[in-house]
Amino acid sequence: MSVIEGLSHIVLTTSSVEKYESTVQFYSLFGYQPISQVGSRVLSNEVSQFLPREEKVLHLFGKPPTQDITIRIVLTTNANEKEPLPEEKDWRLEQSSLVSATKNIVDVESILESINLKYQKYTYPNESDSLVAPLSADLVHTEIYTHDPLNNLITFTNKPIPISKSIYPIKPISPIKQQDISSSNISTEPKTKKKRIGMLTSGGDSPGMNAAVRAVVRVAISRGCDVYAIYEGYEGLVNGGDMIKKFGWADVRGYLAIGGTLIGSARCKAFREREGRLNSAYNMVKNGIDALIVCGGDGSLTGADVLRSEWPGLLDELIKEGRITAEEAAPHKHLTVVGLVGSIDNDMSSTDITIGAVSSLHRICEAVDSISATALSHSRAFVIEVMGRNCGWLALMAAVSTGADFVFIPERPPASDDWESEMCEILNKHRKLGKRKTIVIVAEGAIDKNLKPIKADYIKELLSNRMKLDTRVTTLGHTQRGGKPCSFDRNLATLQGVEAVHAVLRATSDTPSPMIGVRQNKITCEPLMKAVGLTRQVAEAISRKDFRRAMELRDPEFSEDYAAYIETTIVNDETLSKNKCLRIGILHIGAPAGGMNPATRAVVRYSLNHGHTPVAVYNGFDGLLQDNLRELSWLDVDGWAAKGGSELGTHKIIVSDLDIGMIAYQLQKHRINSLLLIGGFEAYSSLVELNNYRNQYPAFCIPMVCLPATISNNVPGTDFSLGSDTSLNAIVESCDAIKQSASASRRRVFVVEVQGGQSGYLAVLAGLAIWRRQARNKFGKISSKE
Repeated sequence: MSVIEGLSHIVLTTSSVEKYESTVQFYSLFGYQPISQVGSRVLSNEVSQFLPREEKVLHLFGKPPTQDITIRIVLTTNANEKEPLPEEKDWRLEQSSLVSATKNIVDVESILESINLKYQKYTYPNESDSLVAPLSADLVHTEIYTHDPLNNLITFTNKPIPISKSIYPIKPISPIKQQDISSSNISTEPKTKKKRIGMLTSGGDSPGMNAAVRAVVRVAISRGCDVYAIYEGYEGLVNGGDMIKKFGWADVRGYLAIGGTLIGSARCKAFREREGRLNSAYNMVKNGIDALIVCGGDGSLTGADVLRSEWPGLLDELIKEGRITAEEAAPHKHLTVVGLVGSIDNDMSSTDITIGAVSSLHRICEAVDSISATALSHSRAFVIEVMGRNCGWLALMAAVSTGADFVFIPERPPASDDWESEMCEILNKHRKLGKRKTIVIVAEGAIDKNLKPIKADYIKELLSNRMKLDTRVTTLGHTQRGGKPCSFDRNLATLQGVEAVHAVLRATSDTPSPMIGVRQNKITCEPLMKAVGLTRQVAEAISRKDFRRAMELRDPEFSEDYAAYIETTIVNDETLSKNKCLRIGILHIGAPAGGMNPATRAVVRYSLNHGHTPVAVYNGFDGLLQDNLRELSWLDVDGWAAKGGSELGTHKIIVSDLDIGMIAYQLQKHRINSLLLIGGFEAYSSLVELNNYRNQYPAFCIPMVCLPATISNNVPGTDFSLGSDTSLNAIVESCDAIKQSASASRRRVFVVEVQGGQSGYLAVLAGLAIWRRQARNKFGKISSKE
């Protein structure tokens, strides 16, 4: 069996030990082999209690031209459990988590039947064959759809190219076999009614909302639907009239690059009352709207679900009052609601990131970097307050990204009652190491362990009085919310907008209102009210002082990010014993990429905190052969979090171009007993080459790791490489400027060539983010026309 779809690895999570073990066993039946196990179910120390408890890695060894695939199955306390698809539905209409190609499709079916697992089987003629020719076994391809124990939809097929986008006949040539499913339950009645979708933005604005509106409008039109923009959020829905306008393709031209929301947002008290929702139902019926896509926070999405739950009663009331007729209400018996999460706070559960959060983080990082220059010049301390309400994501990620000295977040308040003294002690250590500046970041909802608010002005007084530092307070305010969206938010909003329309088209009257999110870099569709309920549990956990539970309810990476921040910021005086220490050689290989220096900083400080010795190797393997090495200290990498390029210097020469024996000799000479290569495909190739020589040179029988860092994002085994997102932002900013010139003349076209080598990642993602007509993936050229 072999796996395709361009995947190199996937991650599956569960909080159930039984499901965890069943999932491992399930994939083992299909040829996956366990290659490692990490973690333990028994936890003790304070840091690890927030990390995943156990994970097992399974690997499937593919045969050319297909590739290997790795599955990480993680047992953790904050997994998002999925529900199985309804049996009466056609599972082909849903997105599969994994597609496996196999020549032994009969064996797959036998395995599924042996474990009594429900599945749907479909058989088609081979695309290249005539439909009138007799079908033989080798001229037919089969698809089998089933669920793994975690309810992920899995597809098995014997089709040579399963990702082919060819359109099948409406009815399969041979009868459909659906194990344990009655075919009479599947509706084949054609849908003749044209969908009319209302789109509104509500609550606080966030960068990327306009991109979501644009995606919904254009995808809905391309799918034969009418789209109505509802201005000023729920206020427009209540008031109706000119505040509900039908949108065409050209109405959203230019939306991608504009921050905020062009269709407006407003807090609407009237909608909170039943009378306001009654008026909303009236305006929707009069405009023929039978589906509503809402982009906003948890309050906005909850309001939409309330409208849906009351919908039948609202229609009956409108008919009794004579405002609409029964004939007008008949086509609108059911209301479909889909939620998109637009919030800079990133405080919604069941999704890794929300629309606008990354752009807001960019604003904060830019501001902190600017402030840091002044702080360094005058040896000052700055206390910076950031937004986020009761969520500390912005504050935490800003602290990680800028190398702040201390951070206060509501989910993890200081553990000590005398946190003031502990903070001053940590900051004093940093000053004694030689730091000239002190940066403290405070979330606006920060509290201590007794739920008492921690304010920026109070921290300023502590630093001024106790540490005698010249201290300033900066409240960034609404500069975090405004501005054009970054590349990530444009693409995220676009992809989620596409999925929102798809969710509307496949919804039924029994389908719970879905929320479109993203998990493990895949667009997801989760029950809206379940996500809202989990989100509100965070505030409840904090009010009960159950801060561990609050951390668990955030996205899975939140706790890991916090632990990483502590490890790379707080100096640890208790290190490992010397006989366990490593001398870690750090090399930058290939072309420079944004993120190389921050990664090096993290490695150096983590190593020092654990008793290891980080050794910088300057100018790649050339520097190693020329003895250009130096041990790095904690202060050596201070400020590297904000530096681009490569402070160590980098070179595109790979191992195969050099004397392997001399490299082995130099590693032994300098007692390097572990190696970290930070770079792109050159680093990856070098690591493979060194691994191949382990039998000849014992010096290579050491831990060796490649950390992908390349703007091309072409290193196998990872979704993203360091530097690719930074490069995308640079392309998007440049194209936004070019667009102004292109728009000034009707006959002017710009062709923008981007880097990427043989990878089209930058061209495709930039094309998606800057709304040009065409993105050509092979040569990396982007047309600047709409």
